[in-house]
Parts: sequence; C-alpha cells; structure tokens
Amino acid sequence: MSQVTSAPAARKVCVKCGMDVTGRKRIKNASGEYCCESCYGQGTKVAEPAVTVAPADLPDQAVAKALGLLGQVTCPHCWHRFSPADILWVAQHSDLMGDPVLGPEKPRRFLPTRFTAEGQAIDGRGSVCQVLACPRCHLAIPRSIVEAEPLFISVVGGPKSGKSYFLASMAWELRRCLSADFGLAFNDADTVANQALNEYEATLFLPEDADKLVAIRKTELEGELYDQINLGGQVMSLPRPFLFNIRPTARHPNAARRDHLNRILCMYDNAGEHFQPGMDRVGSPVTQHLAMSRALMFLFDPTQDPRFRERCRGLSEDPQLGGAKNTQRQETLLTEASLRVRRYANLPPNAKHQRPLVVIVSKSDVWAPLVPMDLTSEPVLPSTGGEVAALDTPRIERSSAAIREMLLRSTPELVTAAEEFCEHIIYIPVSALGCSPEATALGEGKTGLFVRPKSIAPRWAAVPVLYMLAKWATGLIAAGPPPGPPSNPHGATARPPAAPGPAVAAC
Repeated sequence: MSQVTSAPAARKVCVKCGMDVTGRKRIKNASGEYCCESCYGQGTKVAEPAVTVAPADLPDQAVAKALGLLGQVTCPHCWHRFSPADILWVAQHSDLMGDPVLGPEKPRRFLPTRFTAEGQAIDGRGSVCQVLACPRCHLAIPRSIVEAEPLFISVVGGPKSGKSYFLASMAWELRRCLSADFGLAFNDADTVANQALNEYEATLFLPEDADKLVAIRKTELEGELYDQINLGGQVMSLPRPFLFNIRPTARHPNAARRDHLNRILCMYDNAGEHFQPGMDRVGSPVTQHLAMSRALMFLFDPTQDPRFRERCRGLSEDPQLGGAKNTQRQETLLTEASLRVRRYANLPPNAKHQRPLVVIVSKSDVWAPLVPMDLTSEPVLPSTGGEVAALDTPRIERSSAAIREMLLRSTPELVTAAEEFCEHIIYIPVSALGCSPEATALGEGKTGLFVRPKSIAPRWAAVPVLYMLAKWATGLIAAGPPPGPPSNPHGATARPPAAPGPAVAAC
C-alpha cells in the first residue's frame, strides 16, 4: 500500500501537518523536508518514518494491478475515478483537524510521504493512520474498494413505494442465501456507511418483541443518508452508499480464483422525491450513480396505481388497496431516470441503454393470483452433487414474461417506458414482507401502516441481485439449465448486454 500512495515528485508537503505547500511560503530544513509557515518553529517532535517513499517508486496502473490493486478506483460517494497513487489518508492526531472540503470539525485529509513498515501512512504529528479517503470529495472509503471491482446498483422508486423495506429485506436475504446456497460470503464493507440499513434489518428481523408493530422511517431528502461537502465554494449533498463485500468461500467451486472474483456491492437509498422531475440540481447530484450502475432496478408499487388496486380488491384485504389512496404516475419517474442516465452517460436520444433494467414489481403477496405461476417458493435449484446450488434462471424468465403480460393489461405505459429505455429488461416479482401491513390509528385522526415482525416472510427479495450475479458476473453464481426457445421476447435475454461506453462501470 505504501508504494501506491506516495506523492508526485513535484509535490511539496509540510512534514508536520501534511499541508500541500507547493505554492505557499515554506521552510526547508537540513534534512530536505518542508514545513509550512504556521508549523515552523512549533518544536513538535515528529516521529521518524520507518519507510520513506522516493518519487522514483511511483507505479503505473500495471504495477498497481500487480500489487493486487485496481488500476482505477471509483469513489462510491462522488463516483470520481482516480489512480491508487492519488488516495488520501485521514489524519489521526487531534491537532490535525479541519479539512477544506469537509469542514473544520473533520480530520484533515492528506497525501502522505512517510509510512510504517506495514504500509500505514504517518501524519504530520507522527500518528499512524488507517483510514483512506477519496481525493475529490475527501469522504472515507473502505480499503476493499481499492482491491475489488465495484458493483453499482441503483434502486429507483417513488415516494412511499417501499424502497427502504425492499433494501432491508434484500440485504437480510442475501446474507442468508449467498452463504447457505451459493458458497459466497456477504458482509459489510463499511459498518459506518451501512449503519442505517443495519438498523432497518434489526427493526424488521431482529426485534425484541416479534409481536409488536414496527415501521421503518421514511427516507428524507437530507439527513443521515447524505454527506455534505464543499467543492470550489459549491456546497453539495452526496448520497451515502451501502457497501458490501462479496467473496467466494472455501466451498465455492471457484475458490481458487477468489482474488479475481471478489466484488464490492454499492447500493443507494435515495428519497423517492429525488427521482421526480426537476429535483436533479448541481448542489444535489444525489442520483448520478444511475450512470455508473451495472444494473438499474425500478421498484414499481402496484398499490399506487388505481387500475391495479381495482383488480386486486377481490384478491386481498391489504389496507393499501383502500382507504386513503396514494396514487402516483410511476412511469414518469422511470422516464425521468432514463433522461438522467442519457445525460450522465452521454447517450444519444434514440439509443437504448445497454445495461440491464430490472423492473421489480413489489408487494407480490397482494397480486400474485393474477399470474398463473408459483411466485412463493424461491427459484433456487438444489445442489446435484456439488457444493453449491444454482439459480433457476429459466423459471425467473418465464415469470418475467407472465408479469410483462399482466403489466400490459393494467399499466401499458410502464412497459413502453421501460422498453424505450433499456435493451435488456427483466420483470421480477418481489414481496419485501410477504404479508400485509396493518393500518393503526396514531391519534388526531391519523393512521399509519405497521407490520408485525413475526409475520414477515420475504418472497424473492434477493432474486434481483442473484439474477444479476448469475447472468452478468461470471463465476459467482451458476445459472440453471438454459431453456428452449426464448419465451420472453421483451428483452430478458440469456446473453450479456453489449459493452457500454466509458461512462458506465463494468462488472
């Protein structure tokens, strides 16, 4: 790590505080080290480095890859791409507070010139540092993002569509099934960044009283899921990612290639309002991850469509089908997302996006009787002599064709918007809870929707990610036997999508 994070030859850095003094008044001591004007004469004893890195040691991308690092790193906060040699470190000493990008209360970020023998950077006060940061936004990044290819997934959905419930159920189910069925380890890459999602999971799946009604708070436009930075005098709000490591375990058939198959999954929980027209602003570029995503997931909530509600009233007593209705024009959100992707990725107006679009039709426990297929049991094929299971992709694609036909009868404009946007589309039924919530009075004539944790039984919650890993992340999850003639001409093809332009990250 020390060889990759060294400073360029022309760069002059204060040996005490780490400040770049290339263009500032500075003092050079007898050892050839630089000191900024404010630090000079303070008499602070600086520990001698165990390793001093010379400019000649700077590697190129090939050397970085030979060291087990990525040639180019993508920040999961601001999506800036940079060389591992440009990574900043977070100062540990309490004297080194105040960062020009993050503000006076945050530790200073710096490009080190001194390291310990173990490759840890040493800050200007002699403290050993462990935390890395992006050179653009200065936000902390996990070490695994430097070593494993990122797998960006954007979940698009309107307000009150259930994105947070879906993400919590999906993460919970992935923790279980990836290890038990597929021989893959799935764990937090950054527990601080994942704190909110971990709280969602604990609320739904690890309650103290499983019979007590609970609810996940709505994702706000600001708050704990966003970070504020100051770039060039412009205050910007960036979404905080949920980061997970995916690694083959010892029983995985490709365990010997785990260093090449490791991935870091990056997901975002934007407020639904951020996807509405007019909400994409310079100071709030919180949806630019759409263009970086390996797969786009659009969460369609049938209970927000009056035509669907009418068809389902005789099938379920779910309170979301009646009472105070929450009606949304959801295809406009998908159209807005497509416009942003075209703008961010510089796609021509008539060109279809070559990354897959997963249309997640949520709350399948309510509308499942409308489709003559089993949407309850998980589409996982048990192991037949091997160590791990396979994903039943033919069954998923057959259900996709059936769901597309159902959507054409009720919401044809949604299907049109999806197929005008992306070349490769799959429709997947999901129920994050597997049960209906309960409408409970909160006083003052207000009601809210709550769920009893003991009744939660997710259906297909992990399938969107499992399908993506099976189809477009070769070597992690085995797909089921290929079907006969294609039964889903709407775009859920067995071949991987064509290579996109340089603005979109690859899997």
